[in-house]
Amino acid sequence: MIRPFTMVLLSAALSISAAFAAQTNCPEHFVNGQAPDLINQKLSVKARDVCYSGFSLKHSGITRTPIYSAEHLTRDRLAMAKGMKRSSKFYPDPNIPASERAELHHYSKSGFDRGHVAPSADMFDQQSQQECFTLANMVPQEPSVNRGVWEGVESATRKLTKDRGDLYVVTGPIFTGKLQQIGDAIMVPTQIFKAIYDPKRNEAGAYLVGNVEGAQAQVITIAELEKLSGISVFPSINDQVKNNGMRLPEPKERKRRGGK
Repeated sequence: MIRPFTMVLLSAALSISAAFAAQTNCPEHFVNGQAPDLINQKLSVKARDVCYSGFSLKHSGITRTPIYSAEHLTRDRLAMAKGMKRSSKFYPDPNIPASERAELHHYSKSGFDRGHVAPSADMFDQQSQQECFTLANMVPQEPSVNRGVWEGVESATRKLTKDRGDLYVVTGPIFTGKLQQIGDAIMVPTQIFKAIYDPKRNEAGAYLVGNVEGAQAQVITIAELEKLSGISVFPSINDQVKNNGMRLPEPKERKRRGGK
């Protein structure tokens, strides 16, 4: 069942100036080993960090989705990922308390896909492939977005990694205004972002996609993303890099069968 839900607690529109510095036990996934900061401290309610082999995730027990996932993508890693058999076995995450996590039945007959935040196609071995199918790494995603423009964003990011060799990526949902809830538990994001930082060229930018049918990808600066999301995705980079938009490739949609 889907029902309207006003989520004042997670409104990124609230202006909170102090950052909530995140600690991490897996610095290899972050730029300069520094995890994203939660500018909007209300996002830290029931938030917990989980480290996986291929990505790190900060999970919200309020939305029962990620707040963000973080990956260090390299050309070599994607070469290893190519041809990896997709796990496709979704499961509730044992690292998350039952009262805060998504379950399989929450998505049942919801009309939404279980949309990966850290993508399956980025994963380089059997362990990382299995780990990325945790429901802690999913958001309810409009099917045509998940299988269309968002898949194009993910593919464009991988292509850019292959071209440039080394990128840091932070992906996550944005919740604003009047929200929906599925399974009486999981919040449906209004938008989804993918932020990219190139450490060799010291430049960054982000894709932003609405979670509605017909949505298109928009390219924005990291500074703009911070205001929208309430998250400083790359806290160690300077303001000039945050304000100067990186040129990102246009996502190309392709037809595919089934969900992601």
